[in-house]
Amino acid sequence: MTFPTSPPSATASPIRDRWIWRGFKINYQHLGDRGPAVVLVHGFGASCGHWRKNLPELAKTCRVYAIDLLGFGASAKPAPRIEADYTFETWAAQIADFCREVIGTSAVLVGNSIGCVAILQAAVDFPQWAEGVVLINCSLRLLHDRKRAEMPWYRRIGAPIAQKILQQKLVSQFFFSQLARPKTVRNILLQAYRRSEAVTDELIELILEPSRDRGAVDVFVAFTAYSQGPLPEDLLPRLSCRALILWGTEDPWEPFALGRQLAEFATVDRLIPLEGVGHCPQDEAPELVNPILSEWIAQVSAARGDSPLETLRDRDSPSSQPF
Repeated sequence: MTFPTSPPSATASPIRDRWIWRGFKINYQHLGDRGPAVVLVHGFGASCGHWRKNLPELAKTCRVYAIDLLGFGASAKPAPRIEADYTFETWAAQIADFCREVIGTSAVLVGNSIGCVAILQAAVDFPQWAEGVVLINCSLRLLHDRKRAEMPWYRRIGAPIAQKILQQKLVSQFFFSQLARPKTVRNILLQAYRRSEAVTDELIELILEPSRDRGAVDVFVAFTAYSQGPLPEDLLPRLSCRALILWGTEDPWEPFALGRQLAEFATVDRLIPLEGVGHCPQDEAPELVNPILSEWIAQVSAARGDSPLETLRDRDSPSSQPF
């Protein structure tokens, strides 16, 4: 069930809605009333607002939805391990149920950073709801237990120690309070973005606003301690749909050289390097990303015939039901 918070508009301004999933409020935005469905999924610490430069353009030919994952943005932040598990399996189920309950059809899933792993998990666990996936600077999960096992011992020990220290309530609260400051957020974004002019006060506030919510600290600690679960290379070969990869070549966190390896999987159509931009190209360089997304989504839609009845296939199958 959806609960509109603003009336439909003839302008190119996204409509903000909310959806109740497993008893928790989920925030999302949508725009466009025709064409194939597209779901945009943000990265760690971000929200659906990170797609504000993409929604209007994609909505010219698509029905576009940008969703806040559970624990992020304006979505609910239930207590980790007590009320919810912050894992990619949880977010995959959320994305699949969103397609089933809100959109009513399958969709092209587009993610940035950890949002890429979430949509890959959704496409693997619930293939009937994924028409295709687009990975924008996919998180390589370099702090994953299996990744760290390949590092020299002196590089392996730092992250587990930091994770253990952050489990202390007073420490995590102090650390988060220092992190959730305009100056700190600006400095972090200036590392992630190659184009400094893209780091605006609006963007900083988009990042900071959810950090003020009750439960934000606990979600932050829970995810930073999450060193298990799937890796992109585990999920890509299991896809039953096609994948496209976009990568800002100046990403300091997810190196393009390592990202190239993901393009070797048979399920990947191609890897498109985006020269001169960093970790969040959809926000930093939308003029590069939007045309590529629009063209590829159109190709996927044409290949499938864009039949609403066809995209509703198996929607009532057991695998599409909530856990």
